[in-house]
Amino acid sequence: MAEVGSHDYEYVEAGTINVRDLPPLDATTNKIMKDEFTTGFGLTVFYFILIFSIPVMNWFAPEFAFKKIWGGMTITWFVTTVVMMAMAFIIAYVHTALYEKRLKKYEILNK
Repeated sequence: MAEVGSHDYEYVEAGTINVRDLPPLDATTNKIMKDEFTTGFGLTVFYFILIFSIPVMNWFAPEFAFKKIWGGMTITWFVTTVVMMAMAFIIAYVHTALYEKRLKKYEILNK
């Protein structure tokens, strides 16, 4: 039985890697990364638009934004808490679905 703290491997100190020293990505990996960036950027912009729409709604439509709905909760609080939490899950689902679709597409191309 090995002693606590002993290692079954030779320890190698971590260093740094200069990105310029890495070989270029193959065309498929490069395309996947660009597609991932595009998807992530688009979903991020969409989420920020939703987040920034809340103060805009408060400023330009206060009679609507501060209308009480349940137990004193206003539309603003409802949108900020419930809708934005649901939106986070929806965005995660959309990102995952698009990733899986893209993964299947590239698996077909690589066969």
